[in-house]
Amino acid sequence: MVIVKNEGIILKKTNLEFENKSVLNPACIQVDDITHMFYRAINHNDISSIGYCQLKNNKVVKRLKEPVLFPEYDYEKKGVEDPRITLLEGIYYLFYTAYDGKNALIAYATSKDLVHFVKQGFISPKISYDEAEDIFRRSKVGERYTIFEKLYKEKEGKDILLFEKDASLFPQKFNHKFALLHRILPGIQIIYFNNFSELTEDRWRDYFKNLGDFIVLDPLFWFENRNIGGGCPPIETKDGWLIIYHTVENTPFGNIYHASAALLDLKNPLKVLGRLKEPLFSPKASWEKSGVTNNVVFPTGAVVRDKRLYIYYGAADKLIAAKSIDLTELLIELKKAL
Repeated sequence: MVIVKNEGIILKKTNLEFENKSVLNPACIQVDDITHMFYRAINHNDISSIGYCQLKNNKVVKRLKEPVLFPEYDYEKKGVEDPRITLLEGIYYLFYTAYDGKNALIAYATSKDLVHFVKQGFISPKISYDEAEDIFRRSKVGERYTIFEKLYKEKEGKDILLFEKDASLFPQKFNHKFALLHRILPGIQIIYFNNFSELTEDRWRDYFKNLGDFIVLDPLFWFENRNIGGGCPPIETKDGWLIIYHTVENTPFGNIYHASAALLDLKNPLKVLGRLKEPLFSPKASWEKSGVTNNVVFPTGAVVRDKRLYIYYGAADKLIAAKSIDLTELLIELKKAL
């Protein structure tokens, strides 16, 4: 298997009001010798915002004392969560989960300088689980996509909207179209579109009717028996698009979150070229096994420096840590897993 090096704890909470409970699940992007990190910060009222820091050789060299994004609108009043960032055609797209206390939707903001971000609103449909699952039953997705309807309706009520999380954008277009990875439980899907204004509720309904044609990955192995979800935005390599994603293993002792990897075709990312059959890494350190939520490694940001892949992740929903891997070694392992 691939040798995974522990890079240790990168970021912890502070006494600042917006991040005095925990920091977790960062978006990362490399510009020259600086890793720009946008991280989820939670205060003691359990409201999330997005903080910012800069890393050089995994050491914090700058950290803002105020969040760069915070709840402003009703659809995000309980939190802006779990960012992912991609540079495409000179624009930085930062996706996040907008949480209103009941519903989770995909929202995004844009920037040209990594300093000033403009919120563009939410793009996922305000469609109830009840309606969405009725559409899924008529499509090719199978029974496992309808199981979560019952779970969420029992937990939150019949009017609960379809949960949409873990969105990230490919850093290039395909046939002049944007390609967005997203997560409808229990798998990872991709939607193509010409521009964001296309993503109306009618467009999403049409897409759901053929959702089976747009599934990138579904749960397959023992460590992903509950669900999987998007992690870090896709990274282009000579062998394919590398995606690092999270998996959830349901056990008698509760859920365990692992990190895994897959390789997608450069021209058609719906084609899977390889996929790890064992976790890339799992909760092992004390600070991964015990925290706000136990047994969680949740990768959301990755950069390549000096031929090594650095993966930044939330550990037990409490702090941010990193692992590194020889990129060539990982690609060789993935190509073995065809």
